[in-house]
Amino acid sequence: MRLVASDVDGTIMGHDGVITTRTRNAFAAVREAGVQVVFVTGRPPRWLGPLAEQLGHDGPVICSNGAMIWDMAGGELLSADALTREDVLRIQGIIRELHPEAGFAAECVNGLQLEEDFRRAHAGSRPAEQLCAPLEESLGVEDRVVKFLAVSPVLSSEEFHALVVEAVGPLAHVTHSDPRFSLLEISAPGITKAHTLERYAASLGIDASEVVAFGDMPNDVQMLSWAGEGYAMTGGHPEALASTSFRAPSLADDGVAQVLESKLGGIRVRTAGASGDMPITASTGGEA
Repeated sequence: MRLVASDVDGTIMGHDGVITTRTRNAFAAVREAGVQVVFVTGRPPRWLGPLAEQLGHDGPVICSNGAMIWDMAGGELLSADALTREDVLRIQGIIRELHPEAGFAAECVNGLQLEEDFRRAHAGSRPAEQLCAPLEESLGVEDRVVKFLAVSPVLSSEEFHALVVEAVGPLAHVTHSDPRFSLLEISAPGITKAHTLERYAASLGIDASEVVAFGDMPNDVQMLSWAGEGYAMTGGHPEALASTSFRAPSLADDGVAQVLESKLGGIRVRTAGASGDMPITASTGGEA
């Protein structure tokens, strides 16, 4: 094990935004052992604060489902694979013809642009004061769209994905990751978490066989399949579970920490509320 690559939401962080003490200490022990750590998330850079605040992570983060590599220490973009304005409007037209009720937003390198139908369908996760406008008006030719978003107010994520993925075809990669909303996340063709993780690992001279990865949703499938040991979280999406034979216990059971503790061989961690350090021996529920 030379590199640990972990998804964030649903894998090491719940809806409360908290990363537990046990998980924080497990990642600290991994680093102390000389193992590289990279987080691979669907989040945009502006939502990466918890990784620095709770984990002290100051290295690169693969974000926006692999479309960006962001340097936490320098607060700067290292690379981006984006859709053009023309790409986005063409894909939007295809989806709108299939599903007129859909709402749309564009996550650009320089921030989010959204239409009113998207904000209405995705209420609660976007600031009410943010200005809305049709993407045809708000997107400029210079805008680089790292994640095009489409939300359905009536279909499930699986239904919406099945409706769109074949029609969009070679124009883009389509996935989803939010169990609370029927939200499609659309990237440039071939851009996935695995694509960018493979490139990042190669830059460190690390082979797939030396990578341990964790994830729980369809946007993690390629990453879990690519890594030498790709652990799907117990209770994760069926597509994630079907993509690998490795299992980690659930987020509620600090599953990532359990696997890392086991792989490092009886490390000592300080648990919340404990008076001192205590050894942890974990069962991963799969191969370790």
